[in-house]
Amino acid sequence: MGTAAPTIRALLRARLALVATVGLGAFAGLAGFTFTYAKGGAYLTNDPAACANCHVMREQFEGWQRGSHHAVATCNDCHAPHALLPKLAVKAINGFNHSWAFSTGRFHEPIRTTALNHEVTERACRHCHAAIVGAIETHAQGAVARRDAAVSCVRCHVNVGHLH
Repeated sequence: MGTAAPTIRALLRARLALVATVGLGAFAGLAGFTFTYAKGGAYLTNDPAACANCHVMREQFEGWQRGSHHAVATCNDCHAPHALLPKLAVKAINGFNHSWAFSTGRFHEPIRTTALNHEVTERACRHCHAAIVGAIETHAQGAVARRDAAVSCVRCHVNVGHLH
């Protein structure tokens, strides 16, 4: 008696494993090529010039250079959380989203912020300007009867970091 013939189930599993391996390899290869081609390593630095790698960010970069925060803050100070793991998570999400949008050409011009990035920037304002924000909120709560009129740094100071 020789070896038993492989079952159909075993053959299907082997083919599925092969397809999954080839698919994963193709995805990893394409992702690696895209990361290298787009100078993705630059986004892991704190150099604001990395944010201007893409033409749609040129106006924001030049506005930052002329703006009041140029001497005291880089892109990451305002657009990434200050704690390491949340910063890496936001950079990964934005990196994927930006890569996808710019590779497919599906993005709004001028570029717009997402709800996540709006919240990250709001928190950064509050972190660096905690004393003044606290004073403003105390005054606003006393002056405004409605609780739905929350104080928002980025709503009123939308162009602070990027003069246009």
